[in-house]
Parts: sequence; structure tokens; C-alpha cells
Amino acid sequence: MDLKRLSFARQLIGAAAVLAALTGCETVALTNLTPSSLPENPSGIYTFTLRVVPKASSVVQDSITPRLVVGGESHDMKRSDASTQIFEYDYKLSQLQSDLSYYYLVSYNINGEFSSKPQQAYTPVLHSAIVNRYVLALEVNRGPVGARIGILGRGFTAQDLVGFDGTPVRTVYESPTSLGFFVPALGAGRTYKVTLSSSAGNSLVGSFRIDSSEVSVDPAALSLAPGQSQTLTFTIASAAPAGGLLLDVTTDIPESVIMPEVVVPEGQTSVSVTVAGGKPGSGSLFLKGYGNGEVTVPVTVAGK
Repeated sequence: MDLKRLSFARQLIGAAAVLAALTGCETVALTNLTPSSLPENPSGIYTFTLRVVPKASSVVQDSITPRLVVGGESHDMKRSDASTQIFEYDYKLSQLQSDLSYYYLVSYNINGEFSSKPQQAYTPVLHSAIVNRYVLALEVNRGPVGARIGILGRGFTAQDLVGFDGTPVRTVYESPTSLGFFVPALGAGRTYKVTLSSSAGNSLVGSFRIDSSEVSVDPAALSLAPGQSQTLTFTIASAAPAGGLLLDVTTDIPESVIMPEVVVPEGQTSVSVTVAGGKPGSGSLFLKGYGNGEVTVPVTVAGK
């Protein structure tokens, strides 16, 4: 056997293979249209999309046959109704995975001088992550102090915490798809960056502008004895938004003042609560974020 001749033959075969690969690249363009992040869905079915564009007139359009190769299995893709150049395949996961590795293999024919010749082109290995947690947007991007705002998304947990420019605010967890917060008593007329913090890290939700608002309190001061009760009415300038309006009332004499949380019901402009006297003391109730920045109600609880 002529070893030199055999070696030369092998070189020719190798060169032919390289040429065929290069020919495939030169005659069709493959573009992966599948997002790198795929939101988890209850069906466990994810659509993979590929665009195949012939770059030479010799490519036989009807011969283009793309396949999705994932998990060691090949799946024939179907031409999309949206375009003759776009192909799709609905892949069903047998079990939850956080990452999918795949590639596309495209077979097609090229018209030669006497007959058509089969060709192949393929993409490098690609990756798409299955995401079971994502934030879409804020329901609204502005509102007054105390308004309850929802966040659209999925994968929320009871440990999630919303922040305004890094400052944690009161967060309300209801379900994996329902999370909200109350607009904090910060400076009005400003726009703040809203973030969501969890064990997985921090993510930017969007921007929120706090609008100025007014509130009046009647009576303007309280004088109580221990155990004595009095009604305190809070009135806002316009009807409370969806979910109600939280009036975050604080005090510097917590052992002297006994009162419930103050929330103006949705669509209402006022709410009345009962304030009871505790231990003797003198101080105030404070409501930040209204008027010039803070509304103060002096409180005195006199000893018997």
C-alpha cells in the first residue's frame, strides 16, 4: 500500500469536508430567534424558532429541512405561518431544567450543473435558561404616599422586599404571582428607583414618582385619660386609589397611644379610627409625606 498516496487521499477527504461546511455557511444564513431566557409555564412547552435565509439562488427552497437537536434527540421543525423563512418547534420538557443546550441542523439541496446536491449547515451549541422568577413591570409608575402598588411578575416569595433608592418599604406578599408595596413617606415630587431584593439578588423593577397630597386630621389635638377613647378622622383631598390608601401614622409615645392601622378605603376620602389612652404621657402623632412634609397631632394622656 502506498502510504503517501493514502495520506494524500485523506487530506483530500478532509478538505472536501471543510469545503462542504464552508459551502453551507456561504449558501444559507441561520439565525436563532429563541430568547436566551424562557419564562417557566405550566405546560412545560417552549417554542424554539430559527430563521433560515438562502444566500444563493441555487438553494432549493422546498428542500430546506431544519431540525432542533436537544437532549441528544433530533426534532423536525415546521415552517411558521408568519414567514416562509422561519421554522418552529414546540419542545416539551420531561422535567424542570434550569438550562437547555441545543443546536440547529439544516439540510437542503443546491442545484448543480446536472443534479441537485445535498448540503448541511448547523449552528454552534446554544443555551436558553428556564426562568421561574421574573418581574415584568409596575402596575403604575406614580402615586401619592400610602398608595398600594402592584408588581407584575412571577416567582415571588414571602422573603421578597421592595426598596425605593435602596430604602426598604412595606412589602405585601400574596402569592407567587402577586406582590405589592405601599408608597413610602418620602419626599414628594421626586422619582425613585424601585428594586426587588431576595436571596437571589437585587433586580430593578422600574421608576416611581411620588406625587404630593394633602390630609387633614380632626380634631387637631387629643387629650385623653388612661382607658378613655376618642374618634380621630383623617380626610384626604381625593378618593383613595385601588387597594386603599395607607396613612402610616407613627408616635413618639407608643405606650400612651393605642390605635389601629389607618387605611382610607378604596374610593373613599376619609376614615375614622378610635384612639385610646394608655400610660400617662405627652407627645404627638406624626404623618409623614403630606402637606409641607409632615402632619403633627399633639397628644396628651393625663394621669388619673
